[in-house]
Amino acid sequence: MNLVWIDHAIILLYLIGTLWLGLWISRRASKDLNSYFLGGKTMPWWMLGVSNASGMFDIAGTMWLVTVCFVYGLKSAWLPWIWPIFNQVFLMVYLSAWLRRSNAMTGAEWLQTRFGHGRGAELCQLVVVVFALVSAIGFIAYGFKGIGKFAAIFLPWDLSPDMYALIIFAVTTLYVVKGGMYGVVFTELLQFLLMTIAAVAVGVIAMQQVSPEQLAAATPEGWDSLWFGWNLDLNWSGLIDSVNDKIHNDGLDLFGLMLMMMLFKGVLFSMAGPVPNYDMQRILAAKSPSEAAKMSGLVSLVMFIPRYMMVAGFAALALVYMQPEIQAAGAGFDFEQLLPYAIERFVPVGLAGLLIAGLLAAFMSTFSASLNAAPAYFVNDIYKKYLRPQGSTKEYIRISHLVSVLLVVIGVALGLLLESINDIMQWIFGALFGGYAAANLLKWHWWRFNAYGYFWGMLSGLIASMLLPLLWPDLQPLLAFPWLLLAGLIGSVAGTLLTPPDDEAVLMSFYRQVRPWGFWAPVKAKVLAADPTFFPDQTPGRDAVNILVGTGWQLTLVVLPICLVMQQWQGFWAALLVLLVTSWFLKINWLDKLKD
Repeated sequence: MNLVWIDHAIILLYLIGTLWLGLWISRRASKDLNSYFLGGKTMPWWMLGVSNASGMFDIAGTMWLVTVCFVYGLKSAWLPWIWPIFNQVFLMVYLSAWLRRSNAMTGAEWLQTRFGHGRGAELCQLVVVVFALVSAIGFIAYGFKGIGKFAAIFLPWDLSPDMYALIIFAVTTLYVVKGGMYGVVFTELLQFLLMTIAAVAVGVIAMQQVSPEQLAAATPEGWDSLWFGWNLDLNWSGLIDSVNDKIHNDGLDLFGLMLMMMLFKGVLFSMAGPVPNYDMQRILAAKSPSEAAKMSGLVSLVMFIPRYMMVAGFAALALVYMQPEIQAAGAGFDFEQLLPYAIERFVPVGLAGLLIAGLLAAFMSTFSASLNAAPAYFVNDIYKKYLRPQGSTKEYIRISHLVSVLLVVIGVALGLLLESINDIMQWIFGALFGGYAAANLLKWHWWRFNAYGYFWGMLSGLIASMLLPLLWPDLQPLLAFPWLLLAGLIGSVAGTLLTPPDDEAVLMSFYRQVRPWGFWAPVKAKVLAADPTFFPDQTPGRDAVNILVGTGWQLTLVVLPICLVMQQWQGFWAALLVLLVTSWFLKINWLDKLKD
């Protein structure tokens, strides 16, 4: 890519500034483990929310979103349900508050509030630590593959994709390891500002260079519609024939069926609560339960509009101006390279440096957030608890540095072995997280579910998700979800019913502290008998309504910027109206009723 001196200067200043900020803040991070991993639980909710949004604005995910927007058009707004994107709605409505009430440092430590102490609780914590480390390695490999593919096109030096990725990993690892949670959050605020400016600029460029008529001529009938039937019915023949093959390879010909599977998996997964990564860490770092809920709500509000302006902008530019080239390339075209190709062709000189810095920021945010969260599990729940309970803060932070570097090395090795961003993404969000769902759903909603049930449920789900790509490499992970869920359920229920219930005092304490709804009648009766003044403050009906409205609210935050960039004004005004109505409803039925 042809960059002028000012572009080089912006990229270099960004990298130096990020590294300096992370190292400068490291003095605050080294006070104790609570400061290093959770920022001392003193940071305001809006700062944590922007940081969380920045961590989710990842470069590999953005490359995938550009690809699906290019292929599926406005229908691509549904496809992030595979993650599922609406888990943030469940978090903001009730789960963030439930989780934050524990005052724990990690998800594994949180389990003590649910299962107490003893052999079963120790096994629970151990399996969560393993899950956290395995998922962190997967995220690192995911980021490594994405940043390498991207940097090889837009950075000016003649290096291989893997070498670019190694250099960027080294810079990011240094400031994360030194700065801890403070370093991650403060650098992510800078990164989010850069990403937002770059994303809006791309959307504006696309609106200036692509007309609705050009876009209609370059896409098949139904591409610009949000709605769908059982079959996808997008025929790219004569336009870009290889897109039909991609749709088939993605397994989305039966679009309605696949979306139902995404919804089924997504609801169960969302009710299970956040996986032990940076999302959970931001919740535990909030000052209070109500601030944790507001933080989760802010994530969707600030992230989707700028991100999807960029996604729609690059998709529109590539459709109109790269169509002949993609058609000529046939099956050999790598659709995951659409984003860097589009930057190379369409971003004007001068803006390129800012955009590249913004996209580097997107990668560094996700990578830094994942890398800061995972070592907490090993240090707090293994090393400090079993190996060196009397160790110093300095020693614990030094061990955290070592674990961080080790995770990067293993993640990079995995990234070198895998070819596709989509392969890694499907395994993480489809298989690995699928194996997580059963045990974590039951821990919130069933009083009889005990520590051994959690351990065997998590272990069976984790083993099933690890074996899936080895035994059935061609099976779509989304279609495998029911089997992964079944494996986790069998382990969970068998482990529970074959062992005694957890201690009654622990269950009563958990119920009083968290106040979950679900199958808790025997415990609730005992709590009320001991304290007749206790008020459960449970609103499952209201929560369910807020989730339904919140999911629609979140979907409009995706549809609105896509319609804006593609100048589909009827869809834009309809989405804006829905957004205003759902925002008003959530304010009076959710935000105004938050309590600590």
